[in-house]
Amino acid sequence: MVADRWITDWDIDPRYPMLTRANAGEVLPDPVSPLGWTLTWTPILAGWRDSGILDYGSVDADELSESHPQVVGQVGGYLYINGTAVRLFGVRGPGLTPEAIDEAYFGDHPDKPPYVPEPWHENPAATERMGVWMQQVLTATDLPELRDDREASKRARAERPDLSTLTDDQLVARARSFSPALRQLFRRHITVTAGSSIGPGVLGAVAAALGDPSLALTLITSVGDVDSAAPSRAMWELSRLDASSQEYRDGFDAFIREFGSRGPNEWDIRSEVWETRPELVTVLVDRMRGAPDAESPTARNDKNAEARAAATARVREILAGQPDVLAQFEMGLASAHTYLAGRERTKTNVIRVLHEVRMVIRELAVRHDFTMSEVCMLLDEELDAFVAGPDEFRPRLTAREEQYLELWQYEPPFIINGVAPPVSGWARKGATAVDVAVPGDVLQGVPGAPGTATGRARVVLDPGDPFALEPGDVLIAPITDPAWTPLFVPAVAVVVNVGAVVSHAIIVSRELGIPCVVSVTAATKRIPDGALVSVDGSTGTVTVLDG
Repeated sequence: MVADRWITDWDIDPRYPMLTRANAGEVLPDPVSPLGWTLTWTPILAGWRDSGILDYGSVDADELSESHPQVVGQVGGYLYINGTAVRLFGVRGPGLTPEAIDEAYFGDHPDKPPYVPEPWHENPAATERMGVWMQQVLTATDLPELRDDREASKRARAERPDLSTLTDDQLVARARSFSPALRQLFRRHITVTAGSSIGPGVLGAVAAALGDPSLALTLITSVGDVDSAAPSRAMWELSRLDASSQEYRDGFDAFIREFGSRGPNEWDIRSEVWETRPELVTVLVDRMRGAPDAESPTARNDKNAEARAAATARVREILAGQPDVLAQFEMGLASAHTYLAGRERTKTNVIRVLHEVRMVIRELAVRHDFTMSEVCMLLDEELDAFVAGPDEFRPRLTAREEQYLELWQYEPPFIINGVAPPVSGWARKGATAVDVAVPGDVLQGVPGAPGTATGRARVVLDPGDPFALEPGDVLIAPITDPAWTPLFVPAVAVVVNVGAVVSHAIIVSRELGIPCVVSVTAATKRIPDGALVSVDGSTGTVTVLDG
C-alpha cells in the first residue's frame, strides 16, 4: 500500500498555495530519491532562493523560507515548481503580468487556477530591482563568469581522487564538500534561466509587429556555443568511426571523461548516467550510424545558421529607418543569443559537480554491498550513522525502497492548489484513457525549433531502448533531458509531451537543426507508433497524415 506522504514531502505554504509539474517534469521526471533530495537538492534550492533575493530581486529575504524556500514543493516524492512564486515574477516584473507567465508555463491547461491578487503581491521595491536587472540582461553581450564556472566544474572532475583509497568518513566529507559549489552554480543557473526569456520576448514583439510571429524562432536558431548540444555532436563523430578500431575506443573513453555526468534523470544522484552505464552511449551512437553524412549536426546547424543570418539581415533592412526600434532589436538579439546559450552552460556546470557526489555515494554502495538505489534511500542526516554501522540500516533501506518504488506507479497531478491530494487517490500511470489521433487530426503544442518535416512517428519511452528509431523518423518522446537529445540526430523532427519555451529540447533542437514541438499533451499515447505525421516547429502543430 502506497504511503500518502513521502518522507521528504513538504507542507504547502498557504501563502504560496499553487504547485505545478510544468517544467519540473523536465528536471526530475520521477520521484527524487531521499539522499538526492537532502544531500544535493538542499544546497541547490538554497541557490534558487539566493537568485530570487540577490540577483533578479523579485522577492525580499523574509518572503522565502531558508530551510524550505517556496520556489518549489515536493508531493509524493515528486518535484513541483511553485506556481505562486512564478506568478510573483510576473506581478513584479516591469512589463510582465501573471497571465503572461501562466501562458508560458501552462498554455491552455484546463486545471490552471485563475490568478487571485493579494495585497502583498505588489512590491514596488522588488519591481525597481527587477527593472535594473532586466536592463542589465537586455544589454548583455557576454557572460564571462560562466566560463569561469565551467573551468571550476571541470576541475572537480579532473581532481577526483581514487575514491577506493578514501575512508568512509572521507567519502562522506567529500560528498558534502560540494554543497557550496552546488548552491552557487545553481544560483547562477536560475538567474540566467530567468534572463533567457527577456531577449526572446523583445524579438517576439518585433516579429509580431512585422506580421510574422514565427520569425522570432528563426532569429534564435543555431546561435552556437551551446554546451548541451556538444554530446550529440561528439557522438556523431564516434558514429563515423569503425567501432572495432582503436580510434573509436580512444574517442569513446574521451567522450565518457568529458560527458559522463550526463544521462537519464541526471538531476538525481540515484540515476545511472553515461559514466556509470556507458552502454547507454553505445546504443545512442549505433542509432546514428545509419544516418548519411549529409545529415550531420554540423551540416544541419550550418543550414539553420544561414536562415538565421538571412532573417536577421531582413529585419535590419526593414528597421533601418527606425533607429530606436532597431536598437531595441539589436539588444534583444544579442541578449537572447547570450542567455539561451548561457542557460545550457549553467545547467552543464551544475550537473558536472552533482555527478561527483553521485560517484562518491556509488563507492559507498559498492564498498558495503548495497545497491546504489538502496543507499540513496538514506537521508543526508543518516549518512554518518550509516558508515558507522551499515548493516543496521539494511532492513530500513529495503523497506524504504519498496515504498519509494511504489510512488513510481502513480501519476502526479499536474497542478495542486492549496491541498495536496493523498497519493493513494492519484491515478495509476497508464490508467487514464486518451483519444488516439486519427488521420486528419492536428495536435497543438508549443512552437520550439522552426521548420517542417514529415516522417513516420516513432514513440520511444526509454532512451536506452531506441531500437525502433530509424533515420528519417519523427521522434515522439515523453521528455528530453540530455539522454534523449542524441536521438534528435537521426530524427527529422521531435515531438515531446512536456516542455516550455526555454526547455532543453527546444534549445538543443535549434542547435541541431531540426523542427521541434513541445507540450503536446500525451503525445506518446495519442500519436500512433508508425503513423505518418507532419511536424511544423514554427506553429507548434503535429498533423497525423495516416495511421
